Amino acid sequence: MSGLQIDKLSMRFDLPNGSSVQALQDVSLDLKAGELLSVLGPSGCGKTTLLNIVAGFLAPTAGRIVLNGKPVYGPGPERGMVFQQGALFEWMSVRENVGFGPSMKGMPKAEKARIVDHLLDVVGLQDFKEKAVYELSGGMQQRVALARCLANEPDVILMDEPLGALDALTREKMQGLVLKLWKETGKTIILITHSVEEALLLGERLIVMAPRPGRIHKEYRLPFAEMGVGQDLREVKKHPDFGTTREEILSMIWDMEEEIMGRTEDA
Repeated sequence: MSGLQIDKLSMRFDLPNGSSVQALQDVSLDLKAGELLSVLGPSGCGKTTLLNIVAGFLAPTAGRIVLNGKPVYGPGPERGMVFQQGALFEWMSVRENVGFGPSMKGMPKAEKARIVDHLLDVVGLQDFKEKAVYELSGGMQQRVALARCLANEPDVILMDEPLGALDALTREKMQGLVLKLWKETGKTIILITHSVEEALLLGERLIVMAPRPGRIHKEYRLPFAEMGVGQDLREVKKHPDFGTTREEILSMIWDMEEEIMGRTEDA
């Protein structure tokens, strides 16, 4: 079966004092190949824990991850990760960073050069390919991180707040690039964000998670990602349904935060 299945996933962290934290409880989700999912929720709802389990960095307490019919037991090249900070090799050039994965696979130089040049064109960094990463702006570094991820030809791209550290204008440009790459490559993408607007713009599907324990509270299927491909995202935000859905989700998350604060005060 193609696509990604998250099947009754639970994660408990046991603490040194003998207590435990139930980070996730019975999370189930089916993603078809090529779908773009954004994940929202208040702090402590298990968003990053979920992403790390899909990436293979954590083993769940219960449940399983299945990708294209095969269970996931650890990290693998079929799943690529883009972090909030690019996690790049700063001493290497842009070209060397993007070509790192193909080099590790032993890909022939000519084929690697072709792939790297194509991806640098796609992310708009062809003129910067010989620059060292530390010479680039934050937005450019995230472009390198995206290109490096794509160079490994993953089936699924996992993004953990990849645009959170960028200024507003650069972030908007990068949102447009994410939509462009999603549409052109057909990759399955899971994106974690704290921004409701970003989740609405980039999520063909959107899930809101509730905390303690982390679980799926509500799911939306949205038209805005498709609308935003190749268009001014500010125009998409003017759609009446965009504002209505944004306010609904903001209220939902605010109520969760209020509930968390009430529990803390009661404790």
